[in-house]
Amino acid sequence: MQERTRVRLDVSYDGADFSGWAVQPERRTVAGALVQALDLVLGVGAATGLTVAGRTDAGVHATGQVCHVDLLTEVWHRHEHTLLRRLARLLPADVRIRAMTEAPDDFDARFSATFRRYEYRVTDAPWGAEPLRRHDTLAWPSRLDLAALNVAADGLVGEHDFAAYCRRKENATTLREVTRLEWRRAPDGTLVATVQADAFCQAMVRSLVGAMLAVGDGRRPADWPAGLLTRRERASEVNVAPAHGLTLVAVGYPDDPSEYARRATLTRRLRVPPQA
Repeated sequence: MQERTRVRLDVSYDGADFSGWAVQPERRTVAGALVQALDLVLGVGAATGLTVAGRTDAGVHATGQVCHVDLLTEVWHRHEHTLLRRLARLLPADVRIRAMTEAPDDFDARFSATFRRYEYRVTDAPWGAEPLRRHDTLAWPSRLDLAALNVAADGLVGEHDFAAYCRRKENATTLREVTRLEWRRAPDGTLVATVQADAFCQAMVRSLVGAMLAVGDGRRPADWPAGLLTRRERASEVNVAPAHGLTLVAVGYPDDPSEYARRATLTRRLRVPPQA
C-alpha cells in the first residue's frame, strides 16, 4: 500500500450557488469542486478521504471551514510548495483553499474539533441590504431591538437538548453545548449574531436565529426561545432563518496536536440526555 500524508485544508466559499457541502450527483457542491480540482492537478485517486469539520447547507457561506484529505506522500512532497497556486487557477471563483498544511495522521477535521463558530448577519435598515452584501446579509422588514435579542440569546447558552431547533435524524442526539451566543451592531448598523458550540445539529443555528428575530421585532417575549428547550420534538412555530445570512467563521482544535486523537475519541461518544 502506498504511503499517504494527511493534509489540512482551510477553505472559504460563497455558498450562494452551491447545493451545500456534500457531493451530490448532478449538483454543484463545495466538496465536488474541491475533489474535481485535486483530481485534475494530482491525478484521480491521489487525494482521498475528504472530511469536513461541518457540512454546511445550500446557500450557507464559510470563511473558516476546515477539512482534511489524505494525499499520496510522494505526490504531496513533489507538489506541496506549488499546489496552492495551481489549485487557485482551477477552482471556481466562489471557493478558495487558503492554506494547505501537513497534519498528524490522527488529525480529524470533524472529530478533533473543539468548537464551530458561526455568524449571522441581519440588516434592519429601511432600504435593505447593501448590494455588495446581499449574498451574506438578511434584510429584515422592521426595526430590531438589540437588547431584546441579547436577552433571548442568554437563555440559550449552556448544554441543552435542542430538539425544538433541530431536524431530527435517526439515532442522532440533539444534546449540544452552546458556549457563546450574542448579538452586536457592526459599525455599518448591521446586526451580527455570533453562535459557538461544540457541534450543531442540522438547521440548528438558523432555527435559533429565527426564534431570536421573533423576539427582536416584538412578536415574541424574550423568554420564549429558552422556553422551547423543554420540547422533545421540532417546534413548528420556529421559522428557520434564510441560509444566505449564515457564515461559518471558525473551527477550533486543541492547541497541542497530541490531543487530536483524544478529542476525536471524546467527540465520537454518544451524547446521552440527562434523565428527567
